[in-house]
Amino acid sequence: MNGTWILLVVIAAIAVTGLANRSNLQAPLVLVTIGSLASFIPGMPRLELHPHVILGVVLPPLLYSAALRFSVATFRRHLTPILRLGIFTVLATAFAVALSASWLVPELTLGAALVLGAVVAPTDAVSAVAVGRKLGLPKRVIAVLTGEGLVNDATALTLFAVAVSAVAGTRVFATDSPVAFFGYEVIGGVAIGLLLATVVHLIRSRMYDSPLETVLGLVLPFTAYLAAEEIGASGVLAVVAAGLYMGHRATDASVATRIQERAVWESLDILLEMFVFAYMGLQLKFVIDEVRDNGLDVHVAFLYGFAILGVVIAVRPLWVLLHWARRRLTRSIGLDRLGRDQFSGREYLVISWAGMRGVVTLAAAGGIPFVLASGEPFPGREIVQVIAFVVAVGTLLIQGATMPALIRALNVADPYERLYTEEQLELARAISTTAAQQHLAELGANPPAGVDADDLQRILDRVNRSMQARAEAQQVEDAGERDPSVLQAAALFETLRRSVLRAQRQALIAARDDGDLDDETLRTVLEGLDIEEAAAEERINRRRR
Repeated sequence: MNGTWILLVVIAAIAVTGLANRSNLQAPLVLVTIGSLASFIPGMPRLELHPHVILGVVLPPLLYSAALRFSVATFRRHLTPILRLGIFTVLATAFAVALSASWLVPELTLGAALVLGAVVAPTDAVSAVAVGRKLGLPKRVIAVLTGEGLVNDATALTLFAVAVSAVAGTRVFATDSPVAFFGYEVIGGVAIGLLLATVVHLIRSRMYDSPLETVLGLVLPFTAYLAAEEIGASGVLAVVAAGLYMGHRATDASVATRIQERAVWESLDILLEMFVFAYMGLQLKFVIDEVRDNGLDVHVAFLYGFAILGVVIAVRPLWVLLHWARRRLTRSIGLDRLGRDQFSGREYLVISWAGMRGVVTLAAAGGIPFVLASGEPFPGREIVQVIAFVVAVGTLLIQGATMPALIRALNVADPYERLYTEEQLELARAISTTAAQQHLAELGANPPAGVDADDLQRILDRVNRSMQARAEAQQVEDAGERDPSVLQAAALFETLRRSVLRAQRQALIAARDDGDLDDETLRTVLEGLDIEEAAAEERINRRRR
């Protein structure tokens, strides 16, 4: 595929996403819809990437970025539901699809149907998490959906490798035991990810160079993925392990590095996600052409796809709500030893509906071999391609489009969570204030050598007044967030403040253009104004969250 067309698609996806955001629409749904329609434009070439490119170039940074922002403590706290969704729900979906497809689709053997099940089993929680944050889903629900997205790809791709090996007559590892193979994938992938992350962290801790540290962080997910795949382990888990480790140790990095990395990964996330959804939509016409070229009835093939789509959509709610019903039953008869359930019935319902599929489904479908070890064609490969496309796009359009309405209708926002968050913020500020006062007292009692005591005391008083002013401003801001009567004034303050910053910027640029101010000085001063404006933007965004 010509790289020019890929870049044109990226530019178009950026424009469409911008318009969707301004219209308060879900960008993934808009991108898939417009991409599907655009695929029928006469002369439109096929945007086709090799599955290894998608899995090795697109997937690692998306997983790594999500893992960077995911707390290790949160992952550990919600480990049971994350593993239940990321492993057992994936397996239940895969086998349910396999049994349904082998009975429904004549072209598929049971083994090929299991390959299909592995292809359509993993969910992509990107759009669900984005909608959930915007509509106030409890943090524990967001955490479980995010954690599931970090685990389920590894489960599905491992099952995919085993199923393809069984059908094609090849061997994926030295043992024929699927359990041993899965164990090797998990242990090997996690070990490679942690090893590389430890090495990168040690190197970065001795650099003191933010751009180089950021570049090294950008290289890590690709290296972890490829290194794990080289030894037959899970590249997905290697990336996740590396991301969790680096995110946990992010506090060791400098302030400049942390700010820079946040901006870089946020931009890269947006770029890749937009491309992925546009790529999914642009496949529609060419999937239809492939079915027709292989002598299959297009309508029948898509009917198979819609039938399997129904199975995929139904299995997850049934499986999740079955677990919820089991917990309620065992608790009612006194047999539940696991304690209080983390989630309410409404939250389980939201989790069960967050079953959108993504680019991993399309990439895995494209990675099915054309022929078996015997030289015969892989049974039903074209049908699998069609069904995978229908499931990926169908879940996104059906579940993704209805997710906001479901969240609003169930009203799952947790009022106690906001109180807990406020208590935690108050505790953090108290700890910070106490530490600052103690350190100032220590500096006053033990002045540095060669510093006059009176000069030191004046400087410490200035530092103390600065910190008190900042604490008072924070208290006023917090009061504004809790008091609706103050909130409007706070918003107006931020608007006026940004207006002043823009006026300062314009005056400085005009002075540079007139030759009164040199460009180097301008850039230095603008960096300070940018930091102030970024802080104002962060306060506004925090209120919106």
